[in-house]
Amino acid sequence: MIHHISIPARDPEHVAKVLAELIGGHTGGYAGPFVGPIPGAWVAYAEDAHGTGIEVYPERTTLVPGEAGSMGAVALRQAPAAVAFHALISVKAGRTDIERIGAREGWRTLHFWRGPNPQTQLFELYEFWVENRVMLELATEDMVEAYRKLAQGPAQRDLLARLGGGRP
Repeated sequence: MIHHISIPARDPEHVAKVLAELIGGHTGGYAGPFVGPIPGAWVAYAEDAHGTGIEVYPERTTLVPGEAGSMGAVALRQAPAAVAFHALISVKAGRTDIERIGAREGWRTLHFWRGPNPQTQLFELYEFWVENRVMLELATEDMVEAYRKLAQGPAQRDLLARLGGGRP
């Protein structure tokens, strides 16, 4: 189980507040300053039994390995225009809420089906582009079961066999 992830943002406080709204649903999640060693970072928590959270770091933050036996460190580097990262996150917000929040923020928010090709629709989600730069895939409570059924070894082996040995 993944308990938290981190993403970069130009405005960590604002992004954390928006994400808390999504992952917390109508009751709202928690957004506050990150208590870790990264100045300017914020965090959003879903307020669930798993401690699900998203740490939001200033965009120039880079995590680097520590020296010798020390823990990882933080370095400030040039912020990339986009990042090779995404996460599928179950949210308490509904479809209408996701679309409303995305429109309010001016962030690209579109509903899609995922699969190996356009004819094979396996599960649905929203692409929610934080600051139009970092993609989070959002699944509402009614969307997530199709993904859960697919994200298992036996289901993957069956799908690959039906697709002809793993080639979509």
